[in-house]
Amino acid sequence: MKKIVFSFILLLAGIHTGFAQTEEELKTKLSAKKDSIAAIQGRANAIQSQIDALPGWKIGAFGTIGGSLSGFNNWYSQGIPDNDAGTIGITVNAYANLLQEKYFWRNSATVNLAWVKLDDKSNDDNPDPLVTDDKNFQESTDVFNITSLFGYKLTETLAVSTLGEYRTTLLNNFNDPGYLDLGVGATWTPINNLIVVVHPLNYNFVFSKGAAEYESSLGAKIVADYTRKIGAINFKTNLSAFLSYEDGDYSNWTWTNSFSYTLWKAIGVGFDFGLRKNKQEAFNNALTLDPLPTPTPTLENTDNKLQSFWNLGLSYSF
Repeated sequence: MKKIVFSFILLLAGIHTGFAQTEEELKTKLSAKKDSIAAIQGRANAIQSQIDALPGWKIGAFGTIGGSLSGFNNWYSQGIPDNDAGTIGITVNAYANLLQEKYFWRNSATVNLAWVKLDDKSNDDNPDPLVTDDKNFQESTDVFNITSLFGYKLTETLAVSTLGEYRTTLLNNFNDPGYLDLGVGATWTPINNLIVVVHPLNYNFVFSKGAAEYESSLGAKIVADYTRKIGAINFKTNLSAFLSYEDGDYSNWTWTNSFSYTLWKAIGVGFDFGLRKNKQEAFNNALTLDPLPTPTPTLENTDNKLQSFWNLGLSYSF
């Protein structure tokens, strides 16, 4: 009996050792495969960099779509038991760049739009307009930006350049305000995907309507843009700043970022966020408040708060 038990224990130990050895062997093979995949991806990225450096037109786009819809009826545990709610957000980043031996022409556009609604259905029949809410989607994010940069190369990384940049909204208050920067200076491209623009001679035109108080001015324009695709990842970061020579309160800057990760074919997950400071916008917003803050808002005493937005959702790359 003892021999049988002892033999059974040895058999189990042998089986365990066999499984352990097999698992270790599989892990070793898996590690080797991962190293091979990383090496292949590295070579593919190097080839893509060479393709990106070739002369000619380079055109592409990627974006993010995010949203949610919900409906509740007689859900008494929440503050609004009967409601329809939803959010929809769309971001598109597109570019068309012409790269030649002696010159370049880089064009890009960014559109970020979002809508939101919260319809309290219990107020639908209320005749009081101050109580009845809006059943429709309303604009919550509205950003449009287009740039065009032309440069004549002095060296492989340095060029004299001219830039035009236009920023406004599309869904509401189009060109009110609208910003148009036109200037000349230099562009530095230390690597294929990074562009740094320094234009000490730039005029910032500001367009507005009605009682809005905006001022155009002469100043310097600084832009830094990095756009790249690495494997399944698309990303773009852009900093655009205007430094007024006439009054620091006329200066402004905007920093936007877009990321997308491809999960299947051209579909993936995307995330966008942006920051901005513009004291003229903060001042004109303060003038719309009812009642007006005390003391009466002026450009000098307005609190220039940081503006921001973000959007998370599905992404699509072209």
